[in-house]
Amino acid sequence: MRIEGDWLSRPATQAALRIAGEGALIVGGAVRNAIQGKPINDVDIATPLPPQEVLARAAKAGVKAVPTGLDHGTVTLVIDGTPFEVTTFRRDVETDGRHATVAFAEDAAVDASRRDFTMNALYARADGTVVDPLGGVEDARAGRVRFVGDPDARITEDYLRILRFFRFHAIYGTGEPGQAGVAASARHAAKLDRLSAERIGAEMRKLLGAQTPAGTVAAMAGAGVLTPVLPGFDLDALRRLEAVERHHDLAPHWPRRLAALGGARDRLRLSKAEEAEVARLRSAPEAEPHALGHLLGADAARDVLALRGTLDAQGLGELALGAAARFPLSGRDLAGRIEPGPALGAELSRLRDLWIASRFTLDRDALLAEVGSA
Repeated sequence: MRIEGDWLSRPATQAALRIAGEGALIVGGAVRNAIQGKPINDVDIATPLPPQEVLARAAKAGVKAVPTGLDHGTVTLVIDGTPFEVTTFRRDVETDGRHATVAFAEDAAVDASRRDFTMNALYARADGTVVDPLGGVEDARAGRVRFVGDPDARITEDYLRILRFFRFHAIYGTGEPGQAGVAASARHAAKLDRLSAERIGAEMRKLLGAQTPAGTVAAMAGAGVLTPVLPGFDLDALRRLEAVERHHDLAPHWPRRLAALGGARDRLRLSKAEEAEVARLRSAPEAEPHALGHLLGADAARDVLALRGTLDAQGLGELALGAAARFPLSGRDLAGRIEPGPALGAELSRLRDLWIASRFTLDRDALLAEVGSA
């Protein structure tokens, strides 16, 4: 078969393939996504040439080349502002469950054999002709995430592939995850503790950002894969949230889904801002939608209502009202009426509460008339 698209025919892509040399092929995600009709975000290239030769060819063509991973055979070409990762065909020499020592290979068949899933072991020539050493085309068409060769062997090469299996199913798969992959993941779930929190967190962010991840997350829980990375999770809460998201056509947002799942987040290594967002959604005060909109902003307030299962059209209007409202007083307005310090802050907070309770109808003069009335 052949794939096509503007991303393939544009001059930058074709130039990158020429620099990568005769026998160079587009590999992996771009080919998979083209077959599935999904957007193409990155174009990676595999080549029989060693990285030093790719660098030399780029210099001769006047193209910027960054030696991003020479030990693993990777050079990044930057053409018209677009990066293309060019990697020499490889084979694994040694693996330890986290890292691999590789040697360069000369053809796509060998390179394909070291990849994780058949739908990622897909290649395409410059004219779009697909090279499929392992039957990945049919798997991609069917939405079937299948390990290359023996699932246990692939997982023991890198235990992160357990999480990648479920993440790829959530994004690219249909139906239930393949039983062979689920069973192998279950057998090795205890080894997830060998992975860094950064790697685990990166996979879980992507998985929870899928269109409808609840079914896949349930499969993870059933295989004993979810507990090692998110102990104490609440699967039913995620299912309820996903139903609300579908009803209101809410775009995927992984912090909202993580807030629903709950559980201990130590194994995810969230940034301070991410942790604060999830905590804010889970600990938001019990308040009317207009108050939540003012206190949290429209998006966060909407997410809180979705998590609580109380989101409706009226609530959306109320939280938008609250998000747009601006409190008409500041500390300067109370100068001379209240002593500076904690008392002034407390009075300002009390007046804000009155203003919110009035659904923002009390104006500045009305609020000033209330100063000291408590």
